[in-house]
Amino acid sequence: MLNRDSLPATPRPSIRRASAEELLRLWRGRSGGNTPPTAVFFADHIRHENAEFWALERSGELIGELYVFKSLPDRAFADGRTKAYLCAFLVREADRGKGLGSQLLSAVLARLKANGFRYATIGVEKGDEANLRLYRRHGFSVTIKECRLDPCFMDEEMRPRACPCFLLLSKTL
Repeated sequence: MLNRDSLPATPRPSIRRASAEELLRLWRGRSGGNTPPTAVFFADHIRHENAEFWALERSGELIGELYVFKSLPDRAFADGRTKAYLCAFLVREADRGKGLGSQLLSAVLARLKANGFRYATIGVEKGDEANLRLYRRHGFSVTIKECRLDPCFMDEEMRPRACPCFLLLSKTL
């Protein structure tokens, strides 16, 4: 009979800042070897230190990711001084519901605060109740606006794409 003490320990996940090159490899792998325009946009902003790619890993395997933009043309999202935008937040489906997404989100929010940002914004689709609950638990209690254009999701001409309606939420850090 197995008991808890005889089961192998699951390695603790780690959170680290990843590079633009890692992002490009990751996104090319997801799109059959092509580099999507959005990946080019993200990588360029990471290289110019206007964005950060945060990786959640276990045993060297990516299980979650979160991106931060410090400044965007639409200042409701990120103004470069006091407000940053979080986007493309993802935790692998098999690892959801274990608090790992909360750990990643909390670590990134703490870093923003330590770097002098006073507010964080994040987008969420209107009907996405699970993520709405998660974001509300983390203090994203102010709805800034409804959006139909994603400032970080690019088309082939590197213009923001139209998307399903989402809410732009904000929190004080």
